[in-house]
Amino acid sequence: MSGTNGLSRRGFLKVLAGTAGALVVGIPFAAAADAPLPPAFLGDTLYGLGVYVRIDADGNVLIGARDPDSGTGSATTLPRIIADELDADWPRVTVVPLGLGVENGNDEPNWIYGHQLDGLGTSTPAAWSDLRQVGALARWLLLQAAARQLGVPAEQLQTKAGMVIAADGRRLGYGSLAEAAAKISPPANPVPLKTPDRYTLIGKPAGDVDAHAFVTGQARFAIDHRFGDALVAVLVHCPWPDGTLDGIDATETKAVKGVVQVLPLIPEPGQPLGSTVIAPAVAVLAEDTWSALQGRAKLKLQWKPGASNTENSAALELQAIDLLNDKNHAPTTRVRNDGDVDAANKKAAFRVEATYLQPWLAHTTAEPMNCLARIDKDHALLIAPTQAPQQAWAVVQRLTGFKPDQIEIRVPRIGGGYGRRLDHDYVAETVMLAKAAGKPVRLLWTRDEDFTHDFYRSASVHKLTATLDHKRQVISWNQRMASASARARRGVPEPRLWTSELDANQLPAGLIPNYRSDWYALQSSIPGGHARGMPHLNNAFAVESFIDEIAHSLKENPLDTRLRLLGQPRQIPLHGLGTTMDTARLTNVLNLVAERIEWKNWLRTVNGLGIACWHINGAYVAHAIEASLQRDKLTIERVVCAVDVGRAINPTGLEGQIAGATLDALSTALNLAITFKNGQIQQRSYKDYPLANMAQLPNSVEVIVVPGDRDPTGASFLAMPSAAPALANAVFRVSAVRVRRLPLMRELLRML
Repeated sequence: MSGTNGLSRRGFLKVLAGTAGALVVGIPFAAAADAPLPPAFLGDTLYGLGVYVRIDADGNVLIGARDPDSGTGSATTLPRIIADELDADWPRVTVVPLGLGVENGNDEPNWIYGHQLDGLGTSTPAAWSDLRQVGALARWLLLQAAARQLGVPAEQLQTKAGMVIAADGRRLGYGSLAEAAAKISPPANPVPLKTPDRYTLIGKPAGDVDAHAFVTGQARFAIDHRFGDALVAVLVHCPWPDGTLDGIDATETKAVKGVVQVLPLIPEPGQPLGSTVIAPAVAVLAEDTWSALQGRAKLKLQWKPGASNTENSAALELQAIDLLNDKNHAPTTRVRNDGDVDAANKKAAFRVEATYLQPWLAHTTAEPMNCLARIDKDHALLIAPTQAPQQAWAVVQRLTGFKPDQIEIRVPRIGGGYGRRLDHDYVAETVMLAKAAGKPVRLLWTRDEDFTHDFYRSASVHKLTATLDHKRQVISWNQRMASASARARRGVPEPRLWTSELDANQLPAGLIPNYRSDWYALQSSIPGGHARGMPHLNNAFAVESFIDEIAHSLKENPLDTRLRLLGQPRQIPLHGLGTTMDTARLTNVLNLVAERIEWKNWLRTVNGLGIACWHINGAYVAHAIEASLQRDKLTIERVVCAVDVGRAINPTGLEGQIAGATLDALSTALNLAITFKNGQIQQRSYKDYPLANMAQLPNSVEVIVVPGDRDPTGASFLAMPSAAPALANAVFRVSAVRVRRLPLMRELLRML
């Protein structure tokens, strides 16, 4: 998104039409100039998107949050960036969630907001580059209006908490200046931004803007929205993703009072995963949810399996192990190859090797898949919990043929995403049903459908080998990984399928002169997709666990092993990114958690201490965990996490993200696994896929935020990768203390 062009006077005044003296400021580039306002900004007549800020005559400020918020805190963080540059009085700010911003550009979509994506850790970095200019522009206009009214140059005025202040003490509230400011033409070039020493909101703790609504039960998610004439739709999907409907008897279903229609759904041929129906399905449409569910229960369906009915998760795991044990089998992709691993192996003094297995995982969002759609002759309105509104738009446009600005997508607060809502099969289903029924449709997935028809994180097997010289230095590292790509059957070229499974710059790449990373593709019909923390989550577990095994082989402190690998402070170039990894910042977070957990007692405590670290896109994280083991009962006594994300916009929100991701990672490591037999998922509810309870998790997660003045990075899943290996390493140690031996990590984990 460009931040160099100001709004045209024609466009600016057009945006102001009907605002009753309010000052409205949008993102500073021409595409936003003619966009209509959301309902909360202008009433109930205009629904398009194109502005961020409104100041009414009473001095109340409304700020739009452009990115969906699935618990990542973007609804608080992004508006505070604008509000700080505006010098708004935060208690008088109301945040309005903005749905999809799109306009018609010769029948092609013009994305008014540019970035509208949640859950990939990109919201804050993208906002930092352009949303400050939005607030600065609004402040500049208010200063110009105040200068004319007070008869002094704008350069001699200051702003503070919704007021313009003159040197002689005269004050004007933003509300009294809004109408005049609206008549001033914005400048052609970007206006000056604040210097960091003038920040009043950025870097200061703030609670979630929706916190009161949450605790009072007033928060409205997509699943809570209604159209008065909408039919409720529930589904039964085929047990096999590649199966077919072989027979249907809906007689009893149609006899249920309130049931209106029974409709089949078939995946569109040739469409990539995530953009169409996930598997053949039958939908029951009724006047209310109860009738729809009762009708669903009475459906008599016969399904014909496809080729996937021979797949078993256990067999696929064995296949992966055999694949990695076959030294003559070439990898699907050699992801990275530094130095000469084979030559280094011949000179090595000794060698360490380990294999790690990780299961399939489901998303299991708190808010099941749902969508509300009204498809009229020339307009589509959807209320959808999507993490990627622009991709949802593409699905709707394909199914309706509408022009870009004929499609409206509203995105309320989302009840969990974790990557599941980057796909839009549920959106496609809703649009198909609304078109077929000729009425608005409110689609609701049941929990069993959510479990058995997900886009799962693939299981993976990692075989790691390291060699060391007589000086205890790691001279070669070889990681071989086998998994089914999350990007398979999604239109991604084969040479790029590895990118969902490995990161070419993951630790310890760049730290060891002879480094090799290979990926071996597994073929599976089970739908795969993006999961929180991929590809770092599964790789960090293997890498950081293996470093502890190297430390054990050297009979040394695992922290010392890590610090020696990181070496002296320096910048390590990251392949293909044009940026670097700062070893000093990673060393710092490691030392911080070590000090806080009292790592000096590593050998003396009867409990186990574990440590791990990672880096992602310029952000650095480390975990230290203390665990005890009494009669085979594991207790997580303490968890400390240190993060360095550059400038923290909202430290309170950041701490919440880190603590939440840590608990998510620990729950995943302790309990969760998806299995399938004969191509069918075996888990159908939380009873089969138990999230960790309070007794299994630590009482608290202590978060250390490293102060910084660098541009902020994302943190939505930053704490996921290093939490699980820190726990595994703590279990490694506590088992050693208890039984006087140090078994391999994979054996220890079977105790959990």
